[in-house]
Amino acid sequence: MATINDTLHIERQAPAYRTFSLPYWNGTKEKKLLVQYDKQVGMYQWFPRATSRFTGRASHLEWREVKGEGEVYSFTIVRRARPPFQGHEPFFLAVVTLPEGVQIMGDTVGISLEEMKIGLKVKPYWHPLPDGFHMLMWQKA
Repeated sequence: MATINDTLHIERQAPAYRTFSLPYWNGTKEKKLLVQYDKQVGMYQWFPRATSRFTGRASHLEWREVKGEGEVYSFTIVRRARPPFQGHEPFFLAVVTLPEGVQIMGDTVGISLEEMKIGLKVKPYWHPLPDGFHMLMWQKA
């Protein structure tokens, strides 16, 4: 039976953020998941952008905290990776659908090969990074 690795022990650098994604990264310092919300159309968007993907305008965007609990929409087992992940395979990458309608991809923590499935309920796991930031990963809810 194959063992799935966590990627917790891999050294990561603090993010190279852009001005429009800084609120997201600042939220991770407090282990808060912030997602952009377009007030004009009443919809969330992920990944962070300078403008709304719905209207093309920045003026209607605001950041809202979401709980972050969702379910696995899709996943893959990474068997070949580039540095710094090379040599730490296999590990899961999962796409998680949140109730707000966005999908966020990330590594998983503590989910076995037998447990991983589409529809698995997950919640955020905040892995510490340099400078006080945290990387969003997923663990079983």
